Amino acid sequence: MAEELLAQADYVIVGAGSAGCVLADRLSASGRHQVVLIEAGGRDWSPWIHIPLGYGKLFDHPRYDWRLKTVPQPQLGGRQVAVPRGRVLGGSSSTNGLLYVRGQAEDFDGWAAAGNEGWSFREVLPYFIRSEDQQHGANAFHGAGGPLAVRDPVATHELAEAFIDAAAEEGIARTEDFNGAAQEGAGYYQMTVRGVRRCSTAAGYLRRARRRPNLRVITDGLAEKILFREGRAVGVRIQRGDTSFAVEAGREVILAAGAIASPQLLMLSGIGPAGALHAMGIGIVADRAAVGVGLQDHLNVRTSYKCSRAITMNDRLRGPIGRLLAGVEYVLRGSGPLTVAAGYAGAFYRSGASEPRPDMQAILLLFSTDRTGKKLLPDSGFMASAYQLRPLSRGAVRLASADPREAPVIDPAYLDREEDRRTTLGGLKRMQAILAAPALRPFIADAGEPPLGCSDDEMLAHIRERGSAGHHFVGSCAMGAGEAAAVDPRLRLRGVAGLRVVDGSVMPSIVSGNTNAAIVMIAEKGADIILEDAERERSR
Repeated sequence: MAEELLAQADYVIVGAGSAGCVLADRLSASGRHQVVLIEAGGRDWSPWIHIPLGYGKLFDHPRYDWRLKTVPQPQLGGRQVAVPRGRVLGGSSSTNGLLYVRGQAEDFDGWAAAGNEGWSFREVLPYFIRSEDQQHGANAFHGAGGPLAVRDPVATHELAEAFIDAAAEEGIARTEDFNGAAQEGAGYYQMTVRGVRRCSTAAGYLRRARRRPNLRVITDGLAEKILFREGRAVGVRIQRGDTSFAVEAGREVILAAGAIASPQLLMLSGIGPAGALHAMGIGIVADRAAVGVGLQDHLNVRTSYKCSRAITMNDRLRGPIGRLLAGVEYVLRGSGPLTVAAGYAGAFYRSGASEPRPDMQAILLLFSTDRTGKKLLPDSGFMASAYQLRPLSRGAVRLASADPREAPVIDPAYLDREEDRRTTLGGLKRMQAILAAPALRPFIADAGEPPLGCSDDEMLAHIRERGSAGHHFVGSCAMGAGEAAAVDPRLRLRGVAGLRVVDGSVMPSIVSGNTNAAIVMIAEKGADIILEDAERERSR
């Protein structure tokens, strides 16, 4: 029985996350194209979405998070690791830690050298610039007036200053811009905030686009299957409540559901490794072995310390009175603990002297939590975390069943490669050297977890016990020049007409740092590619 037709458009976008909101804005901007944007989650009405520090309230939230987990990870003691993914307008840009980091120029030049024409740093930099509304104004590396607001922390902090000074004592010079001419150095992180409110892609891009009559946004619509006619994608079947509907696409279906959900929907629709799909009873549309493989994430390893001075957020937010005062300060002055992102200061550095460029990222957090990450510890405390920037390990996303409501099998294969274990260990040891340096050591009141100066075996045990997701899942529908790649450099799904993937899953390799800025760039460039192809087709 045919589904009831819910909507028709030129472009149907699946996923209103970091990439989908950008696409919806750019594709609808001219008024020439009808666009439908489908989101499985709901509206971004929760105040915790818009308060910067509110991200801590959103992880594992039954309404705003998909609450996914990895399969047991052999190199992490068989633990399953939580996989936070936003389920709301703005996707993970509405629930993430707000840090604005682009990666290194060499990352994108590497994409281009691997056959992805048009994706060198010189060619993608204009899209970073176009997207940005930089607090310090425009220059050769930054833009002003774009939809995505980027700003410094509201204030400096003595613990952050001590960390930056300690890094300098360890040979890592201070930098004012991780996204400028060079990433290496120690300094303050910028964050995606406008005024004192989170600037998700829903706030920055979608809010203005929703005023256009040629854009329709459908929330609470779970994509079940891509619809095909004569080998061409012509729409999407979605579920709302207990009813399935069809949303038809006259030009293209564009998947922007992220590195977990985009390959899942492709496989549910018959695009993926034929043997595995046959075993699920799914009819084959295109045998594409590359769909779902190549999954990457950064393995985040946190260390925790008591602070010798009552200057941390544990102190500011202790008890109901402390939390009330913080709320009042945020509302009346636009300052205080509620303005803080997931990282305050940090560093990009080399795990060893022989490394040609930074291969580690450190993040200083001005608070300390229990192991769940949801509850502040009672004592003054802070944490520092680090991860390897370019892991070699590759995992996969596979179907658990043919039911779109069932979570897929997620395996990032953390630390699968010996090189990754060695780099992570070396990088964490160097971060501990920063923490033990003269500038910062007076702020530390205990040996820490793991203890400063611990052995390699103790550090490796800590990595296996405490390592968690970096929340930077990419690569599961990677682009490339050859037939072995899932999508081509113009983001078209190989083997099927009228279908593209435009999100973090197309990264051939993970970028050196937080991934949200690069995903916004991919969507900005992807929108131009789509419009260029449409104009080329129209002029024939």
